[in-house]
Amino acid sequence: MFKVNCLNKIANVGLDLFTDNYQMVDNFNDANAVLVRSSSIHDLELPHSLDAIARAGAGVNNIPLDKCAERGIVVFNTPGANANGVKEMVIAALIIAARNIVGGVNWVNSCGADPEVAKLVEKNKSKFSGTEVKGKKLGVIGLGATGVLVANAANKLEMEVYGYDPFISVDAAWKLSKFIKHTKALEEIFRNCDFITVHIPLSDSTKGMFNKDTFAIMKDGVKILNFSRDTLVIDEDMIEALKSGKVHRYVTDFPNPNVCGVEGVITIPHLGASTSESEDNCAVMAVRQIMDYMENGNIKNSVNFPNCDMGICTQAGRIAIFHKNIPNMISQFTATFARENINITDMTNKSKGQWAYSLLDIVPPSTDEIVKSLRAIDGVLKVRVIK
Repeated sequence: MFKVNCLNKIANVGLDLFTDNYQMVDNFNDANAVLVRSSSIHDLELPHSLDAIARAGAGVNNIPLDKCAERGIVVFNTPGANANGVKEMVIAALIIAARNIVGGVNWVNSCGADPEVAKLVEKNKSKFSGTEVKGKKLGVIGLGATGVLVANAANKLEMEVYGYDPFISVDAAWKLSKFIKHTKALEEIFRNCDFITVHIPLSDSTKGMFNKDTFAIMKDGVKILNFSRDTLVIDEDMIEALKSGKVHRYVTDFPNPNVCGVEGVITIPHLGASTSESEDNCAVMAVRQIMDYMENGNIKNSVNFPNCDMGICTQAGRIAIFHKNIPNMISQFTATFARENINITDMTNKSKGQWAYSLLDIVPPSTDEIVKSLRAIDGVLKVRVIK
């Protein structure tokens, strides 16, 4: 029986996939697997029983990835599950940034029940005029699941779209319209584009990438959309760029005290993926990944361990070994099984950075003594008996 804890509300369409082999528990410390959306896990003590964490969404900055890796806890996310929801919000933000819709709506609301509101509108509507997006240049930074959808949608709006992603996947490249101009330099987007939208994860190399130096390269009056992470932007530099007119409008899905209420900033209350469809898709993907891992040891869409798939286990036993990505590990594993006269019928070994994952089908099944011997090997993080 696998015990599952939900730190946030997870859509029932996902939870309903769990079979009788799974029990929902209220206590985080009792869990073998955890489902989470926005709750932070950084300050929680990770229980020894915990094998997996699934983030029902893309960003995992609320999860201590290194700490989990050192403990052999697989962290999953759900890339692409909410991509369409975010794409639609970005396209809406694109129009909002071009047309002063928010300002106009707020002004009309301020008129209250004035009986002359119709006349006031005709007199003042020119204050809220904007531009069309057709023919304008849009730079899409990050061509993952969401970025590709945004680029293709903007292309259909007859925008001239530039895409930047030095790590674009083969799958994303196939989905990208042939009309998107794939640039190899961020500077080309900064210098040429009227609109810039960012769809990349937060990392040491991307934190603060929108700053006074990059703003200086951009066209005057550029409009910037941020539906990735707020700390990709240095707020103080953005505010100065707005005051000078370098940036005409900044639309962000991440309100904070620095930018809320600043002229030229449109803050959205983190609604990018807040659709029932996105929440359902994320829940279903997260649960399926948890189940496949718990039952078969397969890993898909992990952010701290490599993908690994050996299908459904049909052999007598299957064992998973988390270890450092260093030489001579596999030979030590096979020698351990050989000493106990256990045959390895199938195996795979994958690595991701400094960590590696080995999955082995064996006949007959593993014993407590073998598990103890494997754990004693220098560089082994965790041994998990699947079957």
